[in-house]
Amino acid sequence: MKRIEVIVQSEVSKQVIRAIRKAGVEGVTLIQSLGQGAGERPEIGGHQIEFNSTDVIIAVVHDSIVKSVISSIMDVAHTGQKGDGKIFVTNVEESYDISTKEKST
Repeated sequence: MKRIEVIVQSEVSKQVIRAIRKAGVEGVTLIQSLGQGAGERPEIGGHQIEFNSTDVIIAVVHDSIVKSVISSIMDVAHTGQKGDGKIFVTNVEESYDISTKEKST
């Protein structure tokens, strides 16, 4: 299994979640956050905003659908501009269901 962690601009997070779900992922976690990367930060009232509003979306998926999930994310989040976001994929060695105290598969 893989953990896919996506950091995107808040404006596109709902579209990204819909795409991930359409690709066959049952559950996701959304964390609203502030970030500072290569993208442009807006200026309001003559002051540049220090952080952009970003969202972190986390999903744990079977290895067999990783490529399709990533492709789906790219399709909806890509604008070609700096600041579109990042996708991180890491191995999940084990997971446990707290309610049953059983190892998940």
